[in-house]
Amino acid sequence: MSTADRPVYFDRTHTDDLIAYLAAAPSPFHAVAGAAERLEKAGFKQVAETEAWEGTAGGRYVIRGGALIAWFVPEGAGPATPYRVVGTHTDSPNLRVKPLPDTGSAGWRQVAVEIYGGVPLNTWLDRDLGLSGRLVLRDGTTRLVQLDEPLLRVPQLAIHLDRQVNDGLKLDKQRHLTPVWGLGQVDEGGLIAYVAERAQVDASEVVGWDLMTHDVQPPSYLGRDRELLAAPRLDNLLSVHAATAALAAVATGAGADQLPYIPVLAAFDHEETGSESDTGAQGPLLGNVLDRSVYARGGTAEDRARALAGTVCLSSDMGHAVHPNYSERHEPGHQPVPNGGPILKVNVNNRYATDGVGRAVFAQACERAGVPWQTFVSNNAMPCGTTIGPITAARLGITTVDCGIAALSMHSARELCGADDPFLLASALKAFLEG
Repeated sequence: MSTADRPVYFDRTHTDDLIAYLAAAPSPFHAVAGAAERLEKAGFKQVAETEAWEGTAGGRYVIRGGALIAWFVPEGAGPATPYRVVGTHTDSPNLRVKPLPDTGSAGWRQVAVEIYGGVPLNTWLDRDLGLSGRLVLRDGTTRLVQLDEPLLRVPQLAIHLDRQVNDGLKLDKQRHLTPVWGLGQVDEGGLIAYVAERAQVDASEVVGWDLMTHDVQPPSYLGRDRELLAAPRLDNLLSVHAATAALAAVATGAGADQLPYIPVLAAFDHEETGSESDTGAQGPLLGNVLDRSVYARGGTAEDRARALAGTVCLSSDMGHAVHPNYSERHEPGHQPVPNGGPILKVNVNNRYATDGVGRAVFAQACERAGVPWQTFVSNNAMPCGTTIGPITAARLGITTVDCGIAALSMHSARELCGADDPFLLASALKAFLEG
């Protein structure tokens, strides 16, 4: 598609902001901080879980580790007012630093890492990697760390030493994925001391950390007409960004005080490893927030039950575009394409939560937003992935729909999607939250 042929709904401003968000969010903790910053600009205020909550109108959010729950209470909302929830996740597959990180071999200094999530291991070879995450200090506070420079690298074996590499690369997660970051003897405590120095804290004050690697190549437009977006962590920070933009727009819109629902953003951590944590979708965080919001507005258990009975959740996560080099692996009757609009994700075995009722909610939201949409179904011969959708539906007993946008190279160190689709998804999410 040439630049002159672009659809009128394309909004480069939204994608530009997504690029800035992705570059500033190499870890779930940074992703949450970036979302909170955008919500603050829209008038949202952070509340602490340990304090009593007010039931007054306005936008609020809670942060717990790498998770964020935000909601906007319209004027006049009753205790039984239903919710409209957009569910996302902040984590992405990567290489994470082990508790005793300093190691090495054959005169090389290395960093011990553990594989997080479903990583296509080869995509992390021969990439310049930085470090990010958080340090936990002796006084209980945390310090975010983002070192956007080439500190580490996982070197691939030269073809001269592996003549069969093009017949199939086999990587051992323990032996072959340890990055190098210098020469010399193993320096016990060296990595954390270095990170602490860069974070401008005394290394003796660091008592814990959650650190991970990230590719330092920045996100960028790609293609002759720049209609594609190449970036790390599109799965699933693209959805977190879109949902944040949608919630902020709804809360600051002209009709915010007349909303029939309470719009909610739920950005969970640990989706890539099963969601079983206090910040994951399997945990009680979202349910607790919704319950406390009901009770803060003077509600009862009956009001809570009524509110949840009318609640709908859109689980927004990345999906698969048809790969031009592997088209046989896709379902021939459902072939979503980049820049074709958001995708509705369907699986009758409940790997996705969508049913006919949910399909209608999603279709109506896209129609109100004036954006096209597509349907994704897996090839019957291919295992289907899953999302927070079925988890949320089962845990809270609420109608849940799975959606996202079509992309290539999911879980790679660098993924690819259409540059139009982030704006189209955000527009659909905004229409859904407005109800």
